[in-house]
Amino acid sequence: MHDLGSGFGYVMKGQRWVAGHGRWLGFGLLPGLVTLVLYAGALIGLGYGADDLIAWSTPFADDWASPWLGLFRSFLTVLLFVLGLFLAVITFTAVTLLIGQPFYESLSEEVDRAEGGEAPQSELPLWRDLWISARDSIRILVRVALYGILLFALGFIPVVGQTVVPVLGFCVTGYFLAEELTAVALQRRGVELKERLALLRGRRMLTLGFGVPIALAFLVPVVAVFLMPGAVAGATLLVRDLTGEHEPDPEAEPDDAGAGPDDAGPGRPGRPLTLEK
Repeated sequence: MHDLGSGFGYVMKGQRWVAGHGRWLGFGLLPGLVTLVLYAGALIGLGYGADDLIAWSTPFADDWASPWLGLFRSFLTVLLFVLGLFLAVITFTAVTLLIGQPFYESLSEEVDRAEGGEAPQSELPLWRDLWISARDSIRILVRVALYGILLFALGFIPVVGQTVVPVLGFCVTGYFLAEELTAVALQRRGVELKERLALLRGRRMLTLGFGVPIALAFLVPVVAVFLMPGAVAGATLLVRDLTGEHEPDPEAEPDDAGAGPDDAGPGRPGRPLTLEK
């Protein structure tokens, strides 16, 4: 339970951090606003074109008598729009992080500097970082989809499907949302997706305490736009906890304060973090 509370604490610390650094708040809002405009345009287009799309895709129903034709196609139109809205909600964070990769990396680096004086930086070119982010986001979305199908099937179980399954759904969403957000800081430290997931599994309750409240708030994309900068800042603070960077090195010698970057211990700025396998 302590880790659950600590995870939520990082949500609040991240929001306080950007609130106290107004320039970075405005800087971090830009990718979310761009994504919101793109998604709003796509949903408006879907709303206008859904009727024609459904009519084109169901020619077998052209000869149906009224009111069955109208009811059938109206149901499919609503279902199509709901599906589009659902996809927009579950992909909003991933797309925003992809669009805002340079913005959020800079924000995350600034949080690291404010907390520890130095910030690990990716040595990969920007296009390579973007490719890795896109690839990893697709992998995460596939995992979320698989869990979603399983939970959807379990939802038909009486009582359990209406009580336990929704809670599990939010836990799954929050866990993978935490992975997406912490990936900004962990990718700069050279941590691959498999190692990131292992790191989060090692502190599962801390991860859920951070991810689930954000997942609930992010159900409304407009809210997500304004909370995203603080979420990235909080995720960076969370990463420093997961990697032990906020703690003094118990093996450090008294005279190692002048050690150069190459002498830094694991999980400290200056050397990419690696996890033992």
